[in-house]
Amino acid sequence: MPKMRAAQVAAGGGPFEIAERQIPEPGHGLVRVKVQASGICHSDALTKEGLWPGIQYPRVPGHEVAGIVDAVGAGVADLQAGMRVGLGWHGGHCGQCASCRRGDFITCRVGGISGITFDGGHADYVVAPAVALARIPDGLAPTDAGPLMCAGVTTFNSLRNAGARSGDLVAVLGIGGLGHLGVQFAARMGYETVAIARGKDKEPLARKLGAHHYIDSEAQDPAKELASLGGASVVLATVTNGKAMTAVLGGLAIDGTLIVLGAAHEALEVSPILLLSGRRKVMGWPSGTSADSQDTLAFSLRNGVRPMNELFPLERAAEAYDRMMSGKARFRVVLTTGS
Repeated sequence: MPKMRAAQVAAGGGPFEIAERQIPEPGHGLVRVKVQASGICHSDALTKEGLWPGIQYPRVPGHEVAGIVDAVGAGVADLQAGMRVGLGWHGGHCGQCASCRRGDFITCRVGGISGITFDGGHADYVVAPAVALARIPDGLAPTDAGPLMCAGVTTFNSLRNAGARSGDLVAVLGIGGLGHLGVQFAARMGYETVAIARGKDKEPLARKLGAHHYIDSEAQDPAKELASLGGASVVLATVTNGKAMTAVLGGLAIDGTLIVLGAAHEALEVSPILLLSGRRKVMGWPSGTSADSQDTLAFSLRNGVRPMNELFPLERAAEAYDRMMSGKARFRVVLTTGS
Protein backbone atom coordinates (compact mmCIF):
# COMPACT_ATOMS: atom_id res chain seq x y z
CA MET A 1 0.00 0.00 0.00
CA PRO A 2 1.25 3.54 -0.77
CA LYS A 3 2.64 5.42 2.21
CA MET A 4 2.73 9.05 3.26
CA ARG A 5 4.45 11.18 5.90
CA ALA A 6 2.50 12.77 8.73
CA ALA A 7 3.71 15.13 11.47
CA GLN A 8 1.64 13.67 14.27
CA VAL A 9 1.38 14.02 18.03
CA ALA A 10 1.11 10.67 19.80
CA ALA A 11 -0.33 12.11 23.03
CA GLY A 12 -1.24 15.50 24.43
CA GLY A 13 1.92 17.28 25.54
CA GLY A 14 4.11 14.98 23.50
CA PRO A 15 6.54 15.92 20.73
CA PHE A 16 5.89 16.06 17.01
CA GLU A 17 7.01 12.90 15.27
CA ILE A 18 7.22 12.16 11.57
CA ALA A 19 5.25 8.95 11.11
CA GLU A 20 4.76 6.80 8.04
CA ARG A 21 1.11 6.04 7.40
CA GLN A 22 -0.99 4.49 4.70
CA ILE A 23 -2.51 7.04 2.35
CA PRO A 24 -6.17 7.19 3.46
CA GLU A 25 -9.13 6.59 1.18
CA PRO A 26 -11.96 9.18 1.18
CA GLY A 27 -15.32 7.87 2.35
CA HIS A 28 -18.78 9.20 1.55
CA GLY A 29 -18.82 12.98 1.33
CA LEU A 30 -15.05 13.16 1.85
CA VAL A 31 -12.20 14.37 -0.34
CA ARG A 32 -8.52 13.44 -0.29
CA VAL A 33 -6.22 16.41 -0.80
CA LYS A 34 -2.55 16.21 -1.73
CA VAL A 35 -1.08 18.82 0.59
CA GLN A 36 1.28 21.45 -0.81
CA ALA A 37 1.43 23.83 2.15
CA SER A 38 0.15 23.71 5.73
CA GLY A 39 0.43 26.75 7.97
CA ILE A 40 1.20 26.42 11.67
CA CYS A 41 -1.23 28.36 13.84
CA HIS A 42 -0.98 29.15 17.56
CA SER A 43 -4.17 27.13 18.04
CA ASP A 44 -2.26 24.02 16.95
CA ALA A 45 -1.28 24.05 20.62
CA LEU A 46 -4.79 22.82 21.45
CA THR A 47 -3.84 19.51 19.86
CA LYS A 48 -0.11 19.52 20.49
CA GLU A 49 -0.44 20.24 24.23
CA GLY A 50 -3.69 18.34 24.78
CA LEU A 51 -5.68 21.44 25.69
CA TRP A 52 -8.88 20.42 23.87
CA PRO A 53 -10.92 17.75 25.67
CA GLY A 54 -11.65 14.47 23.96
CA ILE A 55 -8.96 14.50 21.26
CA GLN A 56 -8.21 11.01 20.01
CA TYR A 57 -4.48 10.47 19.57
CA PRO A 58 -2.34 10.09 17.61
CA ARG A 59 -3.54 13.22 15.85
CA VAL A 60 -2.14 15.32 13.01
CA PRO A 61 -2.68 19.08 13.57
CA GLY A 62 -3.04 21.64 10.81
CA HIS A 63 -5.93 23.85 9.64
CA GLU A 64 -4.23 26.26 7.23
CA VAL A 65 -4.01 23.84 4.33
CA ALA A 66 -3.55 24.37 0.61
CA GLY A 67 -3.34 21.56 -1.91
CA ILE A 68 -4.84 19.72 -4.85
CA VAL A 69 -7.82 17.36 -4.88
CA ASP A 70 -6.40 13.86 -5.30
CA ALA A 71 -9.51 11.68 -4.96
CA VAL A 72 -13.18 12.12 -4.06
CA GLY A 73 -15.54 9.84 -2.19
CA ALA A 74 -19.08 8.87 -3.07
CA GLY A 75 -21.63 11.66 -2.89
CA VAL A 76 -19.16 14.43 -3.81
CA ALA A 77 -20.42 16.20 -6.91
CA ASP A 78 -18.79 19.62 -7.09
CA LEU A 79 -15.13 18.72 -6.63
CA GLN A 80 -12.87 16.63 -8.83
CA ALA A 81 -9.25 15.58 -9.05
CA GLY A 82 -6.89 18.39 -9.97
CA MET A 83 -8.82 21.24 -8.36
CA ARG A 84 -6.92 23.59 -6.05
CA VAL A 85 -8.50 23.72 -2.60
CA GLY A 86 -7.89 24.96 0.91
CA LEU A 87 -8.93 23.57 4.28
CA GLY A 88 -9.44 25.72 7.36
CA TRP A 89 -10.44 25.37 11.01
CA HIS A 90 -14.14 24.82 10.29
CA GLY A 91 -14.57 21.24 9.12
CA GLY A 92 -18.22 21.50 8.12
CA HIS A 93 -21.56 21.19 9.89
CA CYS A 94 -24.92 19.59 9.18
CA GLY A 95 -27.15 22.64 9.69
CA GLN A 96 -29.86 20.48 11.26
CA CYS A 97 -28.86 19.39 14.78
CA ALA A 98 -29.50 21.35 17.98
CA SER A 99 -25.93 22.68 18.00
CA CYS A 100 -26.27 24.07 14.48
CA ARG A 101 -29.66 25.62 15.24
CA ARG A 102 -28.10 27.68 18.01
CA GLY A 103 -25.08 28.56 15.87
CA ASP A 104 -22.65 26.28 17.72
CA PHE A 105 -21.07 24.56 14.74
CA ILE A 106 -18.08 23.31 16.73
CA THR A 107 -20.18 20.71 18.58
CA CYS A 108 -22.24 19.72 15.51
CA ARG A 109 -23.05 16.01 15.55
CA VAL A 110 -21.55 15.42 12.08
CA GLY A 111 -19.19 18.37 11.69
CA GLY A 112 -15.64 18.66 12.83
CA ILE A 113 -12.56 20.77 13.44
CA SER A 114 -9.51 20.25 11.27
CA GLY A 115 -6.58 18.90 13.25
CA ILE A 116 -8.70 18.32 16.36
CA THR A 117 -11.68 16.06 15.65
CA PHE A 118 -10.06 14.70 12.49
CA ASP A 119 -6.49 14.71 11.18
CA GLY A 120 -5.31 18.00 9.74
CA GLY A 121 -2.89 19.09 7.08
CA HIS A 122 0.61 18.61 8.51
CA ALA A 123 1.03 15.61 6.22
CA ASP A 124 1.45 14.66 2.58
CA TYR A 125 -2.30 13.98 2.31
CA VAL A 126 -5.39 14.97 4.27
CA VAL A 127 -8.96 13.66 4.04
CA ALA A 128 -11.64 16.23 4.80
CA PRO A 129 -15.39 16.79 4.31
CA ALA A 130 -16.12 18.24 0.89
CA VAL A 131 -18.17 21.02 2.51
CA ALA A 132 -15.06 22.15 4.43
CA LEU A 133 -13.03 22.90 1.31
CA ALA A 134 -12.66 26.28 -0.39
CA ARG A 135 -11.45 26.66 -3.95
CA ILE A 136 -8.14 28.47 -4.34
CA PRO A 137 -8.11 30.88 -7.28
CA ASP A 138 -5.35 30.74 -9.87
CA GLY A 139 -2.62 33.24 -9.14
CA LEU A 140 -2.47 32.56 -5.40
CA ALA A 141 0.51 30.44 -4.35
CA PRO A 142 -0.14 27.50 -1.98
CA THR A 143 2.17 28.99 0.65
CA ASP A 144 0.12 32.20 0.56
CA ALA A 145 -3.26 30.48 0.46
CA GLY A 146 -2.56 28.24 3.47
CA PRO A 147 -2.34 30.96 6.17
CA LEU A 148 -5.33 32.74 4.65
CA MET A 149 -7.45 29.71 5.59
CA CYS A 150 -7.26 30.67 9.28
CA ALA A 151 -5.34 33.86 10.05
CA GLY A 152 -6.69 35.39 6.85
CA VAL A 153 -10.35 34.44 7.15
CA THR A 154 -10.41 35.36 10.85
CA THR A 155 -9.24 38.94 10.22
CA PHE A 156 -11.10 39.43 6.92
CA ASN A 157 -14.38 37.96 8.12
CA SER A 158 -14.39 39.85 11.41
CA LEU A 159 -13.73 43.17 9.66
CA ARG A 160 -16.38 42.75 7.01
CA ASN A 161 -18.96 41.88 9.65
CA ALA A 162 -17.97 44.65 12.08
CA GLY A 163 -20.45 47.22 10.80
CA ALA A 164 -17.88 49.85 9.80
CA ARG A 165 -18.33 51.83 6.59
CA SER A 166 -15.76 52.78 4.01
CA GLY A 167 -13.86 55.79 5.29
CA ASP A 168 -14.43 54.97 8.98
CA LEU A 169 -11.48 54.88 11.36
CA VAL A 170 -10.47 51.27 12.02
CA ALA A 171 -7.55 50.33 14.25
CA VAL A 172 -5.58 47.08 14.36
CA LEU A 173 -3.97 46.36 17.72
CA GLY A 174 -0.80 44.33 17.16
CA ILE A 175 1.19 43.72 13.97
CA GLY A 176 1.93 40.02 14.29
CA GLY A 177 0.67 36.90 12.58
CA LEU A 178 -2.94 38.14 12.58
CA GLY A 179 -2.33 41.87 12.74
CA HIS A 180 -0.14 42.18 9.64
CA LEU A 181 -3.02 40.70 7.66
CA GLY A 182 -5.61 42.79 9.51
CA VAL A 183 -3.84 46.03 8.53
CA GLN A 184 -3.77 44.96 4.88
CA PHE A 185 -7.44 43.99 4.84
CA ALA A 186 -8.56 47.15 6.64
CA ALA A 187 -6.66 49.45 4.28
CA ARG A 188 -7.89 47.65 1.16
CA MET A 189 -11.49 47.67 2.40
CA GLY A 190 -11.35 51.45 2.32
CA TYR A 191 -11.03 52.17 6.04
CA GLU A 192 -8.85 54.90 7.48
CA THR A 193 -6.46 52.43 9.04
CA VAL A 194 -4.53 52.80 12.28
CA ALA A 195 -1.85 50.32 13.34
CA ILE A 196 -1.04 50.10 17.07
CA ALA A 197 2.06 48.31 18.28
CA ARG A 198 4.91 48.61 20.76
CA GLY A 199 7.95 50.53 19.58
CA LYS A 200 8.69 53.11 16.92
CA ASP A 201 10.63 50.53 14.91
CA LYS A 202 7.41 48.87 13.69
CA GLU A 203 6.09 52.01 12.01
CA PRO A 204 7.81 51.48 8.61
CA LEU A 205 6.27 48.00 8.32
CA ALA A 206 2.85 49.28 9.36
CA ARG A 207 3.00 51.99 6.70
CA LYS A 208 4.16 49.48 4.09
CA LEU A 209 1.19 47.24 4.90
CA GLY A 210 -1.17 50.16 4.28
CA ALA A 211 -1.68 51.91 7.63
CA HIS A 212 -2.49 55.61 7.41
CA HIS A 213 -1.58 56.23 11.05
CA TYR A 214 0.74 54.53 13.53
CA ILE A 215 0.51 54.62 17.33
CA ASP A 216 3.47 53.52 19.44
CA SER A 217 1.77 52.14 22.56
CA GLU A 218 5.04 52.33 24.51
CA ALA A 219 5.37 56.09 24.05
CA GLN A 220 1.75 57.14 23.53
CA ASP A 221 -1.64 56.52 25.13
CA PRO A 222 -3.46 54.60 22.38
CA ALA A 223 -6.94 55.52 23.64
CA LYS A 224 -6.13 59.24 23.63
CA GLU A 225 -4.49 59.03 20.23
CA LEU A 226 -7.51 57.25 18.74
CA ALA A 227 -9.85 59.79 20.34
CA SER A 228 -7.81 62.63 18.83
CA LEU A 229 -8.39 61.06 15.40
CA GLY A 230 -12.14 61.07 16.03
CA GLY A 231 -12.50 57.67 17.68
CA ALA A 232 -12.36 54.22 16.13
CA SER A 233 -15.46 52.58 14.74
CA VAL A 234 -13.65 49.27 15.17
CA VAL A 235 -10.55 48.13 17.00
CA LEU A 236 -9.38 44.71 15.87
CA ALA A 237 -7.46 43.27 18.82
CA THR A 238 -5.02 40.66 17.54
CA VAL A 239 -2.66 40.69 20.54
CA THR A 240 -2.76 38.08 23.30
CA ASN A 241 -2.61 40.65 26.09
CA GLY A 242 -5.67 41.65 28.08
CA LYS A 243 -4.07 44.83 29.43
CA ALA A 244 -3.25 46.03 25.93
CA MET A 245 -6.87 45.48 24.90
CA THR A 246 -8.11 47.35 27.96
CA ALA A 247 -5.85 50.28 27.09
CA VAL A 248 -7.56 50.95 23.74
CA LEU A 249 -11.18 50.82 24.90
CA GLY A 250 -11.31 54.55 25.57
CA GLY A 251 -10.45 55.17 21.94
CA LEU A 252 -13.69 53.69 20.61
CA ALA A 253 -16.12 56.09 18.98
CA ILE A 254 -19.84 56.16 19.77
CA ASP A 255 -21.22 52.75 18.68
CA GLY A 256 -17.63 51.54 18.39
CA THR A 257 -16.70 47.88 18.70
CA LEU A 258 -13.67 46.10 20.09
CA ILE A 259 -13.32 42.77 18.27
CA VAL A 260 -11.21 40.27 20.18
CA LEU A 261 -9.22 37.85 18.03
CA GLY A 262 -6.26 37.21 20.33
CA ALA A 263 -6.74 34.57 23.04
CA ALA A 264 -5.32 36.55 25.96
CA HIS A 265 -4.62 34.83 29.28
CA GLU A 266 -5.22 37.99 31.32
CA ALA A 267 -8.72 39.30 31.92
CA LEU A 268 -10.02 42.15 29.81
CA GLU A 269 -11.27 44.92 32.11
CA VAL A 270 -14.23 46.86 30.75
CA SER A 271 -15.84 49.89 32.36
CA PRO A 272 -19.67 49.63 32.29
CA ILE A 273 -19.84 53.43 32.13
CA LEU A 274 -17.69 53.40 28.97
CA LEU A 275 -20.04 50.91 27.33
CA LEU A 276 -23.24 52.62 28.46
CA SER A 277 -22.20 56.17 27.64
CA GLY A 278 -21.29 55.39 24.05
CA ARG A 279 -23.29 52.27 23.14
CA ARG A 280 -19.91 50.60 22.76
CA LYS A 281 -19.49 46.83 22.66
CA VAL A 282 -16.91 44.09 22.95
CA MET A 283 -17.18 40.92 20.89
CA GLY A 284 -15.12 37.97 19.75
CA TRP A 285 -14.85 36.48 16.30
CA PRO A 286 -13.87 32.89 15.40
CA SER A 287 -12.62 32.09 11.89
CA GLY A 288 -15.36 31.30 9.33
CA THR A 289 -16.88 28.69 7.05
CA SER A 290 -15.42 27.41 3.79
CA ALA A 291 -17.54 30.00 1.92
CA ASP A 292 -15.98 32.74 4.06
CA SER A 293 -12.53 31.33 3.31
CA GLN A 294 -13.26 31.35 -0.41
CA ASP A 295 -14.29 35.01 -0.17
CA THR A 296 -11.05 35.73 1.72
CA LEU A 297 -8.93 34.06 -0.94
CA ALA A 298 -10.69 35.91 -3.77
CA PHE A 299 -10.40 39.29 -2.03
CA SER A 300 -6.73 38.69 -1.24
CA LEU A 301 -5.92 37.83 -4.84
CA ARG A 302 -7.75 40.87 -6.23
CA ASN A 303 -6.32 43.33 -3.72
CA GLY A 304 -2.77 42.09 -3.22
CA VAL A 305 -3.15 40.91 0.38
CA ARG A 306 -0.46 38.37 1.19
CA PRO A 307 0.84 36.78 4.41
CA MET A 308 4.51 37.16 5.29
CA ASN A 309 5.80 33.62 5.78
CA GLU A 310 8.72 31.57 6.96
CA LEU A 311 8.86 28.21 5.18
CA PHE A 312 9.93 24.86 6.66
CA PRO A 313 9.85 21.38 5.11
CA LEU A 314 7.38 18.95 6.67
CA GLU A 315 10.11 16.90 8.34
CA ARG A 316 11.06 19.99 10.40
CA ALA A 317 7.55 20.36 11.86
CA ALA A 318 8.78 20.33 15.48
CA GLU A 319 11.24 23.16 14.80
CA ALA A 320 8.62 25.10 12.87
CA TYR A 321 6.08 24.75 15.68
CA ASP A 322 8.59 25.98 18.25
CA ARG A 323 9.44 28.92 16.01
CA MET A 324 5.78 29.94 15.77
CA MET A 325 5.02 29.49 19.45
CA SER A 326 8.13 31.45 20.52
CA GLY A 327 6.72 34.59 18.90
CA LYS A 328 9.89 35.03 16.85
CA ALA A 329 8.31 34.13 13.50
CA ARG A 330 7.86 36.92 10.94
CA PHE A 331 4.91 36.43 10.65
CA ARG A 332 3.44 33.04 9.71
CA VAL A 333 5.18 29.68 9.62
CA VAL A 334 4.26 27.31 6.80
CA LEU A 335 5.19 23.66 6.27
CA THR A 336 5.81 22.54 2.69
CA THR A 337 5.67 18.98 1.37
CA GLY A 338 7.63 19.42 -1.84
CA SER A 339 4.56 18.55 -3.89
